[in-house]
Amino acid sequence: MRVLMLSWEYPPQVVGGLGRHAADLSEALVEMGHEVHVLTGDAADAPANEVLRGVNVHRLKMYGPAGRDFVESVTHLNINMLEAALGLFRQGYAFDIIHSHDWLAAHAGKALKHGLMRPLIATIHATEFGRNHGLHNDLQRHISNLEWWLTYEAWKVICCSRYMRGEIQYIFQLPEDKIRVIPNGVKAADLAAPDDFQRESFRRLYAADNERIVYFVGRLVHEKGVDVLLEAVPLVLAQDEQVKFVIAGKGPAEYALKEMARQLGVSQKIYFAGFVDDATRNRLYACADVAVVPSLYEPFGIVALEAMAAGVPVVVSDTGGLSEVVKHAQNGLRAYPGNPQSLADNILAYLKAPGFAAYIRERAAREVQAEYNWALAAAKTADVYEEVLQEFQESPWAEAGSFPADGILAKTRLTTQGAQARYQDTRTMDYPFEDAWEPGEQLAGSRYFTSSREYASISARAKGEPALTEEQTEAEEGRVP
Repeated sequence: MRVLMLSWEYPPQVVGGLGRHAADLSEALVEMGHEVHVLTGDAADAPANEVLRGVNVHRLKMYGPAGRDFVESVTHLNINMLEAALGLFRQGYAFDIIHSHDWLAAHAGKALKHGLMRPLIATIHATEFGRNHGLHNDLQRHISNLEWWLTYEAWKVICCSRYMRGEIQYIFQLPEDKIRVIPNGVKAADLAAPDDFQRESFRRLYAADNERIVYFVGRLVHEKGVDVLLEAVPLVLAQDEQVKFVIAGKGPAEYALKEMARQLGVSQKIYFAGFVDDATRNRLYACADVAVVPSLYEPFGIVALEAMAAGVPVVVSDTGGLSEVVKHAQNGLRAYPGNPQSLADNILAYLKAPGFAAYIRERAAREVQAEYNWALAAAKTADVYEEVLQEFQESPWAEAGSFPADGILAKTRLTTQGAQARYQDTRTMDYPFEDAWEPGEQLAGSRYFTSSREYASISARAKGEPALTEEQTEAEEGRVP
């Protein structure tokens, strides 16, 4: 099977978990015998085209005007993805499946689905609604609409946990039979420190010999709950002063978190390591006594899996997909989300009981290797591909050579009130007049403009006067002969 994968990021360009997911999944699919081409953004010092661990990676240069904001730059990348896909098509490549990751590849995925007449699969890694605990401004609503649009256009939607299945059902009103839950995997071999690793000398870069290390790695954004971890620091230190907290990662909250640490009076006990490469990350795992994932929102929590695979006992928030991966006091510990005292208590449970920590560490490593590996995830993904191809080939659309037009889709598939509202918000308005810019004319039918009669009626009501009749309005406007 030949798969065209669309991903905004791909190693070595890694911002969050999406890029690693796309890479690990693609490599596992290749090991199964499938051919995978990935269209992704440019990465510094990486070739534009290469075969990386069997995956055909096409990194796209962003020529042309820079986007005014992030969303516009993503749209620009999607256009480049279309350009690259057309180039591959011209070279004779025919793809069986188009697979888009998140709204960041929605435009290209939808266009290639209809243009190449191939079924589209979407993986939703997180939602704008979930990240922000609701939609609070036009940008968030726009991104949420793009997410919905991708799930609507996709034949099947893949998510990483039962929690995410419920979330996208609730937000996008997806039917349950359209969703497939496939947990992420982890490569334990990629998390091991080298054999010649000088542990003591490396460890002294971050902590004193008598200090135990509590380790966080991730993006420094609100949803990751790093502020909750900082509030837990003095609570831990009140019972055990010989602890150092290492926070690895970067993000928009970095300076606010450093200021928060200063105000809490614990700056000397926190090491902000900034972005760390994979080798440094692995060495820190080898030195850490506890790994924390205090997220407020986490669809899956692959960082927790990585820590478990690396042999570090974890404390996670009892939220989202983390609650499915970590079983309390069996393969890790779960703290109440957003609760610094609960987080501190669970960290101290490991620090005070090394035997218990060793038990959790060994059991977690075994479970991760058995249940969360990319070979298993890739096999389940390939099953979805096969299922979709079979359904597509048996559908009337394959014989007709095209998917239904938008008008038909609107009548046959947009059955819920929420879906109809989203579709109407994104369609082009048809104005019932020839020239909208004639003097004295308003944009009739537009929600952004009000007719002169309505303006006059509003003004009259404000003054306590009776509203003008249609004849009076026409006379004022000079439209009565």
